[in-house]
Amino acid sequence: MTAVVLEQADLAPYNTFGISERAARLLVVESDRQLLAAIDCAGRQDWPLTIIGGGSNLVLGGAVPGLVVVMRSRGRRVLRGSGAEVIIEAEAGENWHALVLFALDLGLWGIENLALIPGTVGAAPVQNIGAYGVELCDTFDSLDALDRESGKIVRFDRCACRFGYRDSLFKQQAGRFVILRVRLRLSRTPKLCVEYAPLRSAWQATGLRRPDARVVAELVCAIRRSKLPDPAVLGNAGSFFKNPVVSAEQAATLRLKWPTMPGYPQADGGEKLPAGWLIEQAGWKGRREGPVGVHAEQALVLVNHGGARGEHVLGLASRIREDVLKQFGVSLEMEPQVLGQR
Repeated sequence: MTAVVLEQADLAPYNTFGISERAARLLVVESDRQLLAAIDCAGRQDWPLTIIGGGSNLVLGGAVPGLVVVMRSRGRRVLRGSGAEVIIEAEAGENWHALVLFALDLGLWGIENLALIPGTVGAAPVQNIGAYGVELCDTFDSLDALDRESGKIVRFDRCACRFGYRDSLFKQQAGRFVILRVRLRLSRTPKLCVEYAPLRSAWQATGLRRPDARVVAELVCAIRRSKLPDPAVLGNAGSFFKNPVVSAEQAATLRLKWPTMPGYPQADGGEKLPAGWLIEQAGWKGRREGPVGVHAEQALVLVNHGGARGEHVLGLASRIREDVLKQFGVSLEMEPQVLGQR
């Protein structure tokens, strides 16, 4: 099937914030061949090229010039299934949560804590998605990506991806690589990971004595739905800020004033602070500014109440950052990528 280029396309359906901005040209691709043809076309026409997945980690700051390519390649499969370990592979355009369900249907452990995270499989390694004590890198095997500099398809193992907290090589070198497909190394052996307090409490309440990956996934979904708004109802990009990591000394100093401040010790001696808690203490939880606001149930989520533009979202984010810095001396970093220009 030949992909069709749409001109002056509305990007509202392609970003979970629901921000309406125009792409000069938009193309949905469903295969490597179509992707390569789109990249070649953009190069010949000297168009700027932007590639997106599910649009769950974007803030549109204005119209997007050139060509916007939406990855919609499909396919998931078991590559190796003998023994305790199983390697599964999925195309970049696959829905991430659908892949979690695929793994559960196969009786596999490893990504059940990452259930209901929005976005595509191809975007997951870029952000090194994580939730409830588990990160993508924990089960990552390898991926194939197109190197736009060399034009070659390159295979990356875990080490080569340079995974960090909500970080990777693909974020550090944004625009150079296009992820085509991802492989995960999952397990047939149960490994319960319910250290995070809300999930641990929910698990204990079940009364189950034997580990069950599907139950864990269902509990994660219930917790997420209770705290995070459905983008189809209230536009948002999930967690808007990273949880900041501060030194142990700074954390101790902050607790002199806020003794109940939660924190999570890190391997390097630092401490990760919940950004949502900091934002709530700064008085922003549930506040609204015109078409945008901070979610009433989760201060880490900025929402579009209807008709918001990128400048509304970014302006709100800036004011939140200023207040948190002033009150705690802690700088918050945005998670979403900003696209487009006025």
